[in-house]
Amino acid sequence: MYDQNEIAVGFLAGGLARRMGGRAKAMLQVGGRTVLDRQLSATSQHSIRLLNVNGDAVQYQAVGLPIVPDNIEGYPGPLAGILACLDYLADHHADVLYLLSCATDAPFIPADLAQRLAAGMDKQKAILAQARSNGQRHPVFGLWPVSLRGHLRTALTEDGLRKIDDFTAFYATAIIDFHDKPDPFLNVNRPEDLERAEAMLADKHDG
Repeated sequence: MYDQNEIAVGFLAGGLARRMGGRAKAMLQVGGRTVLDRQLSATSQHSIRLLNVNGDAVQYQAVGLPIVPDNIEGYPGPLAGILACLDYLADHHADVLYLLSCATDAPFIPADLAQRLAAGMDKQKAILAQARSNGQRHPVFGLWPVSLRGHLRTALTEDGLRKIDDFTAFYATAIIDFHDKPDPFLNVNRPEDLERAEAMLADKHDG
C-alpha cells in the first residue's frame, strides 16, 4: 500500500460545461453545498491537492489550491488535465508518486477513494487504477503514476490520443468496483442530473 502523502489529488474542472449552459459544474450546489466543496471534504486527508482549470479561474481562487491549466493547447479533454497535474507534481512535489484524478461533477465521492483504488491496484498487480460502479467504468476517477507523464505527453501530442481508455489500454489497469449508495460517481452533466442528485441525497438522509 501507499502512504497517504504519496498520493495527490487533481480536481479536473477544465471542461467547458456545454450541457450546463456554460455554468461551472464544480460550483453547482447539491444539498446546499457545491460539488467541489463536497469533494474537498471527502479528500481532506490528502495534503497536496490541485485544481485543473482553463479559462476564467477567478471563481476557484477562494478555494486556496494551486490552479494548474492545461499545458497543451486546444482543450483536448481530461487527459490533458491529468498531464498538467502530473507535470506540476513532478516539478513541485517529487515525493508524490501518484495522482488521484477526480472529475468535478460527482458530489458523492467516498473519503477512501484513493485507498480503495490503491488496494485494488496492488491486488491486481496493475500500473493504473480506475473506478467502476453499477457496471459502468469511470476512467476519470483513477490513480495515475507520475512516472507515466512522458508517455502521456507523447500520446497526446504525437499520437493524437484523446480518450482515457485509449491510453490506459496500453497498461495493466485495475478496475475497482464501488457499491456505495448513492452512486459515488453519479455526475451532474445536465440539469436533470442535478435534480436526481438532490433526490438521492434526500433519500439518504431519510434513510
